[in-house]
Amino acid sequence: MIIDFHIHYTPEEFIRHKLPPGGGSRVDYAQGIPMYIHHPALHRLEGHLEAMDLAGVDVAVLSSGAGLGGSLEVCRRVNDLLRQEEQRYPGRIRGLAHVPPLGGAAALDELKRAAQDLGFKGAAIASSYGDAGLDSPDLHPFYRAAQDLGLYVFVHPSLAAPGAAAPLYQDYDLFRTVGREFDLVLAVMRLISGGVLDAFPRLRVVISHLGGGIAALMGRIHNYQDKKFWGVAGDPRHGRTAKHPYAYYLFERLYFDTGGFFGNLNAINAALLEIPASQLLFGTDYPQEIREGKKVRDFVAGIRSLPLPAPAVNGLLGENGRPLLGL
Repeated sequence: MIIDFHIHYTPEEFIRHKLPPGGGSRVDYAQGIPMYIHHPALHRLEGHLEAMDLAGVDVAVLSSGAGLGGSLEVCRRVNDLLRQEEQRYPGRIRGLAHVPPLGGAAALDELKRAAQDLGFKGAAIASSYGDAGLDSPDLHPFYRAAQDLGLYVFVHPSLAAPGAAAPLYQDYDLFRTVGREFDLVLAVMRLISGGVLDAFPRLRVVISHLGGGIAALMGRIHNYQDKKFWGVAGDPRHGRTAKHPYAYYLFERLYFDTGGFFGNLNAINAALLEIPASQLLFGTDYPQEIREGKKVRDFVAGIRSLPLPAPAVNGLLGENGRPLLGL
């Protein structure tokens, strides 16, 4: 079985008015920075299924840009439409719950509805919310609810640059190119160092884009945990450490999907230097970064060619993710 854990979907009603006459695409800007690209393939799930069939992908897990940054009303509508798509393509499409995680009791009620009434197995959030990182205590009620409901949490890069950082991303499409990855690295570090994974020991978290390429930084991150040498032992903010070494969280607590790198195998090989194959999940980022069925097929073939034992390859392509979806 092959499971694609990173596929985008936006209901047509949320982007119809944004598309140029006659089709094509249009990008949204926030604070002068390109943010999210809209095009018809986002809502035409027939195209998703055609690409899946060509590549031999059995199940696609859908998240929605409209829901990631949307109001509670928008999220509720996205959830209902995702459930409709699940029913239209039984067994092939799986939706993720979308709620504003800082939205209080009403948002948590919607999370419960999405899990218990709609049957979703995971919830999608962004890597940061303005000035709030993923270790913010304000997010703890969301994490507690997700843990209690048995939902895994899928972390997608923030769609817009944090306000304080916006001046640094005003040129060259820097935020979408590298800024999102930096935000994911920060998300991983905050979840670990901020004690979120210790506070919620049954919470399962999937970080997209191979954690923003965090594997290349692990030698540095590990050695900066010597707080005494670096002069911050006892500092209430900079001196905090997790309960376990970082490797424990990368090896046992977090999953990382392969989306975000356009099917480039070098990114996966780099991740495997620090993260075991058992913690990797297949993801394409279709139809944003990989946009053609043949490229999905080539990506699958490339993963099968990796110098890994067959069980590890099969795990990466699907078996690792079965428990998350209850399969």
